[in-house]
Amino acid sequence: MAIYATPPKSQALERRLTEIDEQRRYLAQHLGESTQPWTGALRRLAAAEAAVGSTSIEGYGASLEDTVEILAGRPAAKTSDETQRIIAAYGQAMDRVSVLADDPHFEWTSQTILELHFLVCHPQPSAAPGRLRDRSIVVTRGVGREPYRPPTFSSVPALVNELATWLRSGDSSRHPVVRAAMAHLNLVSIHPFRDGNGRVARIIQSLVLAKEGLLRPELVSIEPYLSRHTREYYSILEYVQGSEYDPSRNASPWIDFCIEAHVFEATERRRWLELAYARHDFCEQLARDEGYPERLVTALDQALLGLPVTNAEHRRESAIASPTAVQDLQRLRRDGWLDQEGGGRSIRYLASKKLQDGWSTWFESTSTRPPLDG
Repeated sequence: MAIYATPPKSQALERRLTEIDEQRRYLAQHLGESTQPWTGALRRLAAAEAAVGSTSIEGYGASLEDTVEILAGRPAAKTSDETQRIIAAYGQAMDRVSVLADDPHFEWTSQTILELHFLVCHPQPSAAPGRLRDRSIVVTRGVGREPYRPPTFSSVPALVNELATWLRSGDSSRHPVVRAAMAHLNLVSIHPFRDGNGRVARIIQSLVLAKEGLLRPELVSIEPYLSRHTREYYSILEYVQGSEYDPSRNASPWIDFCIEAHVFEATERRRWLELAYARHDFCEQLARDEGYPERLVTALDQALLGLPVTNAEHRRESAIASPTAVQDLQRLRRDGWLDQEGGGRSIRYLASKKLQDGWSTWFESTSTRPPLDG
């Protein structure tokens, strides 16, 4: 038994991949090693979107705002404890992906796949975190739809080893987006674990892309797209997989779907970036008009992005003492730009309606400006 083979190249496919390359080079130019003060907030938001996307597909729903809090190690009162543990575990796995992506000595092994599964599923003892399944299973697909039968459990170790070998050196001349999509398809089709197969497959896809070195894992993830197109995601997988594990089937429709997801997400990230420059211009102008120190620009910008601002984060971002951070944030609150929530160590600050309305009015008046040069 073997794994799925990568479909042959086509001119249409290569054109779409070139489009992705152009968009990602643009993003890397502005986000890769950028010294812009708002890039950290964008990365945190992208990480939260990826976490929401991947975990919500499997039924663990949380708001983007709560997910930002969970990934920062803070409790989120509106999200169940179980979901918070699942999201936090996903965040740990993606932190590990970031380390592996930057490790020049990293090599794929079957143990890598097991390690990622452990990190993702350690809050779920019933998933046997870090261990291959020890029985054959049937994957249900909903009422009236034919179930999927993965390979027998006795075939799983050899197939996972083959996948790891392929990840190490197989089809190395193919585009990373194609290789990442095939890694995803193969892992989820082998279905080597009791639970968490989809999350691990999507994380492996992100690691394959991040190893390319252009962008951080959270910025190449297509999980936000997959969560918005969950029905189509499952439908394409169902079509390609058939009713039982059969790697001779044509994987082209799956590759096409993933490429479309990458094009969409890269375009969305570019829109994010252009908005970030405009938003920062607005916050700088506001700070000048109000006579604020430059360090308050980042706090205003982060709040407008939809991320809560805390004393600890403002202190770290601005390299200031805690009393100064408190004074800064309280000043913005008194002036009506931020709203305060919580108390004590749980205090956080959010963009007020005054700040949001000011940004909207300013942006509408300047929206005819040309986009950034690529």
